[in-house]
Amino acid sequence: MAFEPGVLVRSGLAERLIEARAALLCGVDFKVIEGHRSLAAQRAIIEEYTGGLRALHPSADAVELERLSSRFVAPVAVAPHVASAAVDLTLVGADGAELWMGTAVDATPEQSNGACWFGADVDAEARRNRTVLAEALGSAGLVNYPTEWWHWSYGDRYWALLTGAEHALYAPVEAVVPA
Repeated sequence: MAFEPGVLVRSGLAERLIEARAALLCGVDFKVIEGHRSLAAQRAIIEEYTGGLRALHPSADAVELERLSSRFVAPVAVAPHVASAAVDLTLVGADGAELWMGTAVDATPEQSNGACWFGADVDAEARRNRTVLAEALGSAGLVNYPTEWWHWSYGDRYWALLTGAEHALYAPVEAVVPA
């Protein structure tokens, strides 16, 4: 499993990623692109995405822009990345090259014409790869945020909702990234 430099996650999530890795087909592995995200980084992503939405929807008021934005970027109060409870990841082959998943990681609904949604109508290769990803991660107890095929979490509020847990396991943290 390859982690991009500086990626941090909770130990409970890391353990489940290791478990999920064991369920992958021979010659396929995970590439973890992002884990913990600071509050400032989450706010910046929200602001940038909302700015783009404002340009696409000039008559939308603040409430409508927040609604549109939150379908793709989680508000700070509930964002799983700021709790170190989520990863953005993809699959790679034995050579380390990313497998085709139908879109690039982080492709917005606008950029991908909705193909970023896990259940989107994508070609057979992307559907097969998304299924491999989902089966491995789901078997280890992770849940997918359906507007982003690459976003999987464990222990956050969304995970608690989907699994019927009484509460989230993790709250937002400010992590210190080693130099």
